[in-house]
Amino acid sequence: MKPLSVSSLNAQIKALLESTFLEVRVEGEISNCTIHTSGHIYFSLKDEESSIRCVMFKGNTKSLNFTPTNGQKIIACGGLSVYSPRGEYQILCSSLTPSGAGDLAKAYELLKAKLKSKGYFENKKSIPPFPKKIAILTSLTGAALQDMLRVAKSRWNLISIVAIDTLVQGAESKFMLANNIQFADSFFGTKQAFDIIIIARGGGSKEDLWAFNEEIVADAIYNAKTPIISAVGHEIDFVISDFVADLRAPTPSACMEMVLPDSKEWLQNLDSITEHFESQITQFFSHKQKQLATLQQLYQSISYQAKLQKAQQDITECFSFLHLIMQQFFIKKSKEIAPNLLHISFESALMRQSFILQSLHKELSALNPQNKIHNGYVQISINKAIKTLDKLHNGDIIELCDDVMEAKAEIISIQQS
Repeated sequence: MKPLSVSSLNAQIKALLESTFLEVRVEGEISNCTIHTSGHIYFSLKDEESSIRCVMFKGNTKSLNFTPTNGQKIIACGGLSVYSPRGEYQILCSSLTPSGAGDLAKAYELLKAKLKSKGYFENKKSIPPFPKKIAILTSLTGAALQDMLRVAKSRWNLISIVAIDTLVQGAESKFMLANNIQFADSFFGTKQAFDIIIIARGGGSKEDLWAFNEEIVADAIYNAKTPIISAVGHEIDFVISDFVADLRAPTPSACMEMVLPDSKEWLQNLDSITEHFESQITQFFSHKQKQLATLQQLYQSISYQAKLQKAQQDITECFSFLHLIMQQFFIKKSKEIAPNLLHISFESALMRQSFILQSLHKELSALNPQNKIHNGYVQISINKAIKTLDKLHNGDIIELCDDVMEAKAEIISIQQS
């Protein structure tokens, strides 16, 4: 028989294994787990006697709802892959499922149905709108508590928060959760009572959140007199405590937004309320002032002072009326006397104007040249135009006339007198 080369043998092994083990489901414990910066996950799957290398590439890790960690028991699904140069093989994982996930899902549904039939999901207690004191049951070292405190500080400072350190993962966590719920609720009815109890933790795998699916925790929530809010995991995570609690919050930080009022919003509301009351008070006093003015007018109308003022007004009106009558009387009498006065006045004016006219006639007569050409006086004219001596020239033919005769003459010489 001809010997095979190492490469040939590895090639045959690769072909045989990869064609035979196209899809396998292997249960084991994770070890040597490395989550690479590329997004690939490298780890080994082992049991008590042996181990096998595994890899899950980035494209398949998106379907994971938990983070693989060393010591975690899982079921890996995928096919065998052989690396011929070194003769090594590994599982190319297409999916990873926590071991016992099927049993957990079954136990979850059974407990949910049981508690529902017992009425655990009914009769919810109301959440106070303005809580003064809140108990938060969670891990003091977890990020969930810090997120909740940050939101509380930004929304409402008038709140007292007591954080009770509580295991929220592991075998003992269910007992501690139940005991701390009972402890916080024991103050109910006292001055130290909490207005709300919140059980909270951040996201994780179904196994990580399993303490909140335990019946002992559900019993503690149901029997509590204090309102309880379940704020566990992410929005897609649902645990039994969500159904039993009086209110379910999708996340711990969202829980504080649901429970605590927004101080900025309420300050705006107070401003609006103040403006409304100021407007109402202003309208009220304005209405009352109008009513008072009406009453004052009514009082004045029936008072002695009002009667006196009315009597004075009546007297004034009487005097005004009497004055009007007297005016009308004098006007009437004036019209009766006026014609005689007008006749007398006209005769006087006529005599006065006649005298003036006679005086003017005398003055005009004195100025008439015709009245001066007698007793040797003559009037000089040229072509009927009266001339004075200073207007004559040598050789002018002049006309001379008095009140009886006319004559013509020629100017021979003119001398100054």
